[in-house]
Amino acid sequence: MEQTMLKRKMYLAGEWVFRDKTIDVENPQNGEIIAQVPAASREDAIFAIKEGIKGAEIARNMPTYERISILNKVANWIDDRQSIFAKTIATEGSKTIREAKKEVLRCIQTIRISAEEARRLHGETILFDQLAGNENRVGYYQRFPIGLIVAITPFNDPLNLVAHKIGPAIAAGNSIIVKPSTLTPLSALLLAEAFHEAGLPKKVLTVITGHSSDIGDELVTHPAVRMISFTGGYEAGKSISSKAGIKKLSMELGSNSPCIVLRDADIPDAVESIVSGAFWAAGQNCLGVQRVYIEEEIYSTVERLLVDRTKQMRVGDKLNEMTDMGPLITEKEAIRIEKLVQQSLREGAKLLCGGRRNGAYYEPTILTNVHPESKIAKEEIFGPVVILDSIRDLNEAIQKSNNVMYGLQAGIFTKNLDFAFRAIKEMEFGGIMVNDSSDFRIDSMPFGGMKQSGIGREGVAFAIQEMTEQKVVCFKIGSNF
Repeated sequence: MEQTMLKRKMYLAGEWVFRDKTIDVENPQNGEIIAQVPAASREDAIFAIKEGIKGAEIARNMPTYERISILNKVANWIDDRQSIFAKTIATEGSKTIREAKKEVLRCIQTIRISAEEARRLHGETILFDQLAGNENRVGYYQRFPIGLIVAITPFNDPLNLVAHKIGPAIAAGNSIIVKPSTLTPLSALLLAEAFHEAGLPKKVLTVITGHSSDIGDELVTHPAVRMISFTGGYEAGKSISSKAGIKKLSMELGSNSPCIVLRDADIPDAVESIVSGAFWAAGQNCLGVQRVYIEEEIYSTVERLLVDRTKQMRVGDKLNEMTDMGPLITEKEAIRIEKLVQQSLREGAKLLCGGRRNGAYYEPTILTNVHPESKIAKEEIFGPVVILDSIRDLNEAIQKSNNVMYGLQAGIFTKNLDFAFRAIKEMEFGGIMVNDSSDFRIDSMPFGGMKQSGIGREGVAFAIQEMTEQKVVCFKIGSNF
């Protein structure tokens, strides 16, 4: 595959194609145009779907060992080119080079886990004779590929979140069309190249670059699409759900994640975990710590330590190994964060550190005295801002934690098992991290939330369950058996 550094091709049903109409891909750090990708048309989307229908049949008939082999080749191909992938992530997106290197390693693991889970795609026998009159029946259920999947992915994890769609889809024997964010399409195209080089049959995978306004409705509404896997904002997810019709939906729609710090916690560990969880990827992380509830006996100490540690964060050049935090994905996003913070200050919030913008950069920011019903407290910030609040006890912390419409993940720091298990039982979140911040995740665990945080679960094995259908088989055996 030959490409210039500037003009890139998209991967349409196994073929690399240009288009006259293009989308500029910018480095958010300086506004430099680093590449141009095709702006796909509605006709491109229709073609991808038609070819994807054929690809679904091809994928369905691929033996398990072949799926495993291709996935392992993909992982090896990425492993041999880690530096290229990491630099691409860091250049087109918000992550620092250190954060990008970790994402590449996670992507490799995601693909390898997908290969392993492909061999575990099995059903169970059913005892039909548990009901009188069925003594001559035996059978089982088995899982089969669902067919053509459309995946829509965001900018904040431009490689690994794409891998979390493609890896399980291929492992389960499906075809898949991926529409990556127009802000960060290059990582997804690199991943498509890995599958191309690994020998994935044509028509099984498409990575289509284009504006949602041009191709989104076609991809979402087409009756041949059997499942939509979407990661993004609640409003976009709601719109997709209303248009999709009768098809499977898997949606990760963000969060407003709390962390609770009780007086018996390991305070230095809690501080380090919370700062990392709040400001990773410039806070553009659906699991990022947004609210911290601190027991009043230790509040002043924890507040001081959090502010001191946050002030040590090094903000600057993403490609510098010493940088802790880069810019937001666009200056527009940084302005949005700036307005949210300014609004909260007008409402009586107190600024403990940060609060300044420079282009697309926004300083790591800590607020306190934020009204619990304010916009910045109730909605997903998706930026480098964390809110501190003093609580009397665990009861109040749980009540305040649950007082939002999101429920993806939460953290609690305590050495008391009774408190930990009470939080596990009563907090309305898809994951509870004990003595860790809300942003902890490994790629093999079930990942998803409650309430407006989404539908279904990701994590390779669990995504495969979502991407397959159960089929029951029952044999009626002759009476002479």
